[in-house]
Amino acid sequence: MSKALIPVEQREVEFYGDFITAVILGDGNVYASIRHMCQALGLDTQGQTQRITRHTILNEGKGVCVLHTPSSGQRGGGPQQVIVLRVDLVPLWLAGIRTKLVSEDMRPKLEKFQREAAKVLWEAFQEGRLTADPFEKLLQTADEGLVQAYQMAQAIVQLARNQILLDGRMSQTETRLDNIEAQLGHPEHVVTPSQASQISQAVKAVAIVLGKKTGRNEFGAIYGELYRRYEITSYKALPAHKFEDAMTFLTEWHQSVTTNIL
Repeated sequence: MSKALIPVEQREVEFYGDFITAVILGDGNVYASIRHMCQALGLDTQGQTQRITRHTILNEGKGVCVLHTPSSGQRGGGPQQVIVLRVDLVPLWLAGIRTKLVSEDMRPKLEKFQREAAKVLWEAFQEGRLTADPFEKLLQTADEGLVQAYQMAQAIVQLARNQILLDGRMSQTETRLDNIEAQLGHPEHVVTPSQASQISQAVKAVAIVLGKKTGRNEFGAIYGELYRRYEITSYKALPAHKFEDAMTFLTEWHQSVTTNIL
């Protein structure tokens, strides 16, 4: 991302006494200011930015955005271009920082950043929590066996929660489709079951590829665009004479997304 982007949302996130600017950009991902993280850790911002740029994976998650900065002392606030890093890549960046680059009194803080920063920055937008969880401080002094058991239990709960949410969305979608199908009239004027299946598979292909790029479940968005385009409430209600046009539309969308990923 070479062009400076305007954040969809900007927040100042407190992390153990330090404030880090985090934003959501147009791709739906959370990014954190490299400069603010470097200042908190006593690192050279320019040197770390260059290291991120040289790293293939880190560079893919680097961006430039326009932040709104408040006035400070004699300096007025206003828009400022800042280099940011996608938060899921923050641990990878921090893991590569050599200990000797950080002063001895800063090393405990570096370890906190490595363990928790990405999670706290992400949750600041997902859950509205803007400070580091005090419970995390207790984990640092708790019995190691209890901590490991807790962390394993948390991981299992999160996996189960994600699966429940996914199953629930799919069940609700299927129920709505069944209800709409039962209300449809004049079946001779809509696509056949075989054609409906082809449309469903085409939507799935686009959603999977797009989801890999955005990290989100894109099925609803693809169906929504299909419904708006053809003014229908179900892919099974697509007029038969628009079947070829719909398949062309979905095929070209899939090709476009695939090309962008490659």
